[in-house]
Order: sequence, then structure tokens, then C-alpha cells
Amino acid sequence: MTHPARILLVDDEVSIQRALAPLLRSRGYDLDVAGTGADALKMFAEHPPDLIVLDLGLPDIEGTEVCRRVRESSSLPIIILSARGREADKVAALDLGADDYVTKPFGPEELLARIRVWLRRLLSEERVESGRVKITDLTIDYDRRRVLRGEEEIRLTPKEFELLAFMARNPDRVMTHRAILKAIWGPNAVDQPEHLWVLVAQLRKKIEIDPAAPRYLVSEPWVGYRLATEAPPPSE
Repeated sequence: MTHPARILLVDDEVSIQRALAPLLRSRGYDLDVAGTGADALKMFAEHPPDLIVLDLGLPDIEGTEVCRRVRESSSLPIIILSARGREADKVAALDLGADDYVTKPFGPEELLARIRVWLRRLLSEERVESGRVKITDLTIDYDRRRVLRGEEEIRLTPKEFELLAFMARNPDRVMTHRAILKAIWGPNAVDQPEHLWVLVAQLRKKIEIDPAAPRYLVSEPWVGYRLATEAPPPSE
């Protein structure tokens, strides 16, 4: 990233805008501010940001719908900033493609730290593997961010692809829940395993022939998951 990171702050609370806008600009970020979902989507289309900080309780379009529409065309980091602290709200937002979740009230330095984590990940994208890797009959195409079973394409969300690509970088190795959470969502998510449970269930529905008896993404009880490179022997 050779330019200052552009952040889109989406929140209808004037107090939040007044607190965060000068803080983010003082840290060197280019900033756009939107108070409605409609304005946010327009700014996203006209001036694509590197990262979005998104409130859920917007006056026109629900923040989760904004998240869903952004995810249709972009894998940029989305940090939810919301007063809704229920686990169900967090899971719903993460399920739609959000990358992180900060509950109001919050400490500005905590939010800045999470922004830095996600922007560092953008800077490291150039080191992501290129080419293809084959796991039994699955082919992971890093360059085109596609997954094939044989010749059939399996359409994955950005987060689903990220999880599968991470596991494919560590084939047949048991990866702990905490290691996966840190790799996919950052260090602040290591104590939030529900994020991973939801994502694994989604991915299995798409890549496994029988999600109830997974042959690729195998559970290691109480520890984590393993991407098996050999199909299990047929049942007798």
C-alpha cells in the first residue's frame, strides 16, 4: 500500500463522528464519513476504501445489509462498531462477512489497534501464495481465489476462501482453534470460537460431500481442525 490507507467510517451518531474523525485523520488516514447506509454504499462505489468501520444501527439501511452488499464485490476488512453486544448479533454480522466486532462503548486505542491489525494484513497480501495446490480432488487457485472440485467451481465467500487457504498452507497439521482465529480474524478474536464454528460449518456445506462426515476439514476434538490430504478409507 503506497498511499495513506483510506477508511470509510459509517455511523449516524454525531458524537462518534466527532470523536473518531479527527483521531483517525491525526493518525495519517484518509477518511470518508457516512451517516446512512445509502451514503456509505455510494462512497464505497465512488471512492473504494481500504477498510470500513461500520455501525449496525443506521437510520435507513441495516448495517448488516450494507455489509452484505459490500461483500458481493469486495473482500476489504469490515470492522463492526455497535452497541449490540449479544452473541447472536455478533455471529450474524460475522456470518455476513464482517471481519471484526467492537462493542460500544469502546476505547479509541482499542479500535485503532484493530484497524492497524487489519491494515497490516492488507500490506502482507503480496506475500500470499500464488499458483495452485491440490488436496485430493480439491484444487485451490490462489491467484484467482477459486476452488474447484474436479472441474466444478465451488463458490466461496472471502472468509471461507481465507480459512481454506490457511488450512491448505498447513496440510495434515492440527491447527488449534486459537491459531485459526488469530490467522483469520486477528489476535482480538482468539477467545471468540463461535466465529470459527460458524465459518467451518459454512465451508463444510460447500466443500464436503457429506458435511456430517467431513473428509477434508476434520475436527480434532477440543483442539482444532486439520485439512486431510488423503481421503479416508472406504467404510466396510
